[in-house]
Order: sequence, then structure tokens, then C-alpha cells
Amino acid sequence: MKANLYPKIPLAQAVIEIFRQKEIQHIVISPGSRNAPLTIGFTNQDNFSCYSIADERCAAFFALGLAQQLQKPVAVVCTSGSALLNYYPAVAEAFYSQIPLLVVSADRPQSKIDIGDGQTIRQENVFANHIVFSANLTENASEKNDNLIVSAIETAISQKGPAHINVPFEEPLYETLSGPTYVPKTAVSNVEKSVFNLDAKFVSEWQSAKKKLILVGELLPNSIEQKYIEFLAQDESVLVLLEKTSNLHHPSFIDRIDTLVTTFSEEDKLSFQPDILLTFGGMVVSKRIKALLRSYQPKQHWHVDELRAYNTFGCLSEHFQTNISNFFSQILVENNTIESKYKSNFQTIWQERLEKQNSYISQIPFSDFKVFDFLSQHLPENIQLQVSNSSPIRYIQLVNINKTIEVFCNRGTSGIDGSTSTAIGAAVANEKPTILITGDISFLYDSNALWNNYIPKNFKIILINNNGGGIFRILPGHQENETFNTFFETSHHLTAEHLAKMYQFKYVTVSNENELESVWNSFISDVNEPAILEIFTPEKLNNSILLDYFKHL
Repeated sequence: MKANLYPKIPLAQAVIEIFRQKEIQHIVISPGSRNAPLTIGFTNQDNFSCYSIADERCAAFFALGLAQQLQKPVAVVCTSGSALLNYYPAVAEAFYSQIPLLVVSADRPQSKIDIGDGQTIRQENVFANHIVFSANLTENASEKNDNLIVSAIETAISQKGPAHINVPFEEPLYETLSGPTYVPKTAVSNVEKSVFNLDAKFVSEWQSAKKKLILVGELLPNSIEQKYIEFLAQDESVLVLLEKTSNLHHPSFIDRIDTLVTTFSEEDKLSFQPDILLTFGGMVVSKRIKALLRSYQPKQHWHVDELRAYNTFGCLSEHFQTNISNFFSQILVENNTIESKYKSNFQTIWQERLEKQNSYISQIPFSDFKVFDFLSQHLPENIQLQVSNSSPIRYIQLVNINKTIEVFCNRGTSGIDGSTSTAIGAAVANEKPTILITGDISFLYDSNALWNNYIPKNFKIILINNNGGGIFRILPGHQENETFNTFFETSHHLTAEHLAKMYQFKYVTVSNENELESVWNSFISDVNEPAILEIFTPEKLNNSILLDYFKHL
């Protein structure tokens, strides 16, 4: 039982009480002084689960990972000054990934801004371009402030994005009371959801189209009812392409997009060009499918999302503002069959591609690709898989992943900056064992993520170390010279060994396939402490193996 202490400052009391009323349970706190009234209040109330994360960037991504899994707002709280700016990468990720995140920043009073006072910046509206709501509170508690706090929370929920609450405090900051002196006056929320009714013309167009392509981006597991999945699978005029982050599965759906489309002939491209392109879910990883559909545009592009639609392919014709199950319930009509070979033609190509892939992988040496093939066959079932950006998420797209595995990646901004922190937050929020697959640059960049007292004992990191940013070796312009090695690839000879020791992670290292096979079972089965498996792969071989793969298809 906590002490139930309250900060003496009424405005702090208002924030804490409204968060309690709105059932904001998880509070990630970046230690500081100006936010002391909030820290004292949150940590001394039974309603809140509080986490202390010293590095602000890590704290924000940790909160993002919690919110990603809980699908509820999570608060991250900081002191004044540059601390707030360190939250920005996670704020941008939350904005583009549609994750509810509440950023609560303590501030100096307005009279102290721009007069040369220490630890003071212009905090109001600092996230203006990547925020769904900014609540700039005034120093004294008031009904207006109360309503702003409520609006921030409710907008973060309804708009599925980050909201910023800026809270100015004057000293003294540490005084406490045994009971509140201010009771916030909050309006009751009356958010009404509009009813979606699909126009009959779209049903007719869907029924008559012989080439319907469905491209699915990032989705939460179990986002679509199984009956709709089966319905689509039986329709010969529908071809379904899946990103690994779609968490959608069916034997007739194609989940290795680049494997299918990279070596299309001109005839294949024309045949592939759809009458209707239906997209839903979050960001798409595959650059190749984006390039293909921009050059061979569908007659119509429909996007289904309750909030946003991006004109990714330059031909967006309709945005249906509803969830995908509701859309399918109205567009998928029983007993509608149209003669088409659209799916079967590309299924034939797909099976040929798989045979060539298996043949190619069987004869390549130990490399990044070989490691991901091994992982695809040996990852445990029923886990949460977090994947970092750049090379790892692209390799994951090329291999099979067991349908019981939930796959997540920060694809909102596609940055490497908070992958480990996000994975740890997600591991705390999800009962399933969590494995993070990451590259060396992503890992080193976010190494402060390990400075965290809440890491589950069954949390594991698979770190693929190829001595730099290997993805740059497959991009146009690669040349083997000092400029490339230093300023693009970021060549290094660093390992995770001492970081693992410092943060009390079990550390295992391998450099070939036999070593990997010999340590795998013990690495996976040990749940007594968090662990890092560092896999060293050949820096200058990986790119040629990957590029030759696409030539082999």
C-alpha cells in the first residue's frame, strides 16, 4: 500500500487526478527536478504503475512499446528543458504508427521563458508537426486546464496518436500533503462514432473486377475475423500480399513480396497491374512493391482506415473511414463468383520462386541471409518478435515465420533509434516471451535501453553483427573507400560483450553455422536472466549474397 501523498501544487493534483479518472495506469518517468510534483504524486498513488528510465529517448520508446501492446495511452513524464526534445523521435514514431502516447512535460512559468533562466526552452507546441493535441496549461489550476488535460487524453485515444501536455510549475516543487486540495472539474466525454455504410456502387465494382490486389501493412494480431480471411482465400480474382508485420496468415496469401515481384518480366508486370488495389494496415516495408505499383498503377486504389489514408502510389481514389472487418462485412458478398486466373497465375510464379529460394539458400555460405533462414526455422512458437529497422526487417520479409509468432517493428518513421527500448517496453506489457532481432548499429545506437530495471528474465536479443550498417552495401552508390566505410557503413569492431556484463545479460557469441546450432537450444530455453546472442557475419560477403539471391529467382 502506497503512502497516498499528494503534491502541494494544485495543478499537479489536477493532472494526477484526471489521469486516475481516465484510467491512465502506466507512467514512465524521466528523473528530474521540475517534474517533482508529478513524480511525487504518481509514485505515491496505488492507481499507477510507475517506471524510472533515466535516458529520455529510451524512456519515450519504452513507453511506446508499452502502448503498442496495451493499445491504451501510456504517459511519459519529464522535467523542463532539452529533456522534452529527447522524446521527439518516439513522438514521431507514435504519430505515424498510430499509437496513443501522452507526453507530460514540466515547464517553467511563462515569466521565466526567454529571460536567460536555466534549463528553459520554448516548450509549448514543440511537437506541432507530429502531435494530435497540444495542451498548453497555465500555472494556476482551473476548469480550463482540466478540460485541456481531458481533451489531450481523449484525442490521443480517438485519433490514435501522441498528445502533449505542458505543465508549468513554480518553486517550491517538493512540498507534499496527505490529501488533495483541488478537485478537477472535468466534462463527461461524449465521443460519438459515425456509422459506416458502403455505397452499393463499390460493392458492384468489387464484384465485377477480375484483378483485385490486396496489400496489407502493419496490423495487430487478430485484427481480421477468420471468416473474412477464408472468404478472400476462396476468391480467384483476389491476390493477397502480406508484410510480415501484418500478423495475417493463410496458405494462399503471399508473405514474401520482394521474392515474388523483383524479377517480374514486362508481361508479368502488366498482368499483375490490378483493377482495384485495396490497402489497409500501417506502413509498408517493401520498396519494390511501392515502385512497381507507382509505375503500373491500378485503375482504382482504395484504402481502409478509420483515420488516415496516404496516397502512397499516386492514385488514391477512395478512403473508407472504418475498420477493415466492418468494410469486409459490407463488400464481401456471398455467392459472388467471377471467372479469373489472377490469383492462380501468380500462385504458380510464387511456387516457382519458393523452389528457387530453397535451392539458393541451401548452397550459400554463412551470412546474414543464412542466419535469418536459420531463425525462420528455429524461433520458438507463440512468442512476440520485435525486429529493428534497416537490414533485419528486410531479411525477415524474405523468410518464412511461424504463424504463431507476433511480429512488430517501428515502421512509422523506420528509424533505428529506439528499437531495443521499444522491445523492452513491449516485453513488459506482453506476457509472451519476447525476442528482439537487431543489427549492430541499431543495438549500439540504443544501448542505453539496457539501463532499465524492468527487463523480464525471458527477454532475449539476437544481435547480428556485421561490423557496420550492412544495408548501405546493397544501396546504389556503394564503393569500397574510406568515405563509404566511415560515413555510410559506419565500420567498427565493437561487440556487446562488455555491455552485457555491465547490465547483467547472459552473453553468447557465435561466428558460424555449427556454433549457432550448438548454442541455440540452451540460449532459447534459459529463462533465468535476459540474454544476448551475438552472431558475427562476414561484412563484405553479405551484400553479394543478398543481391545474387534476387538474380537467382
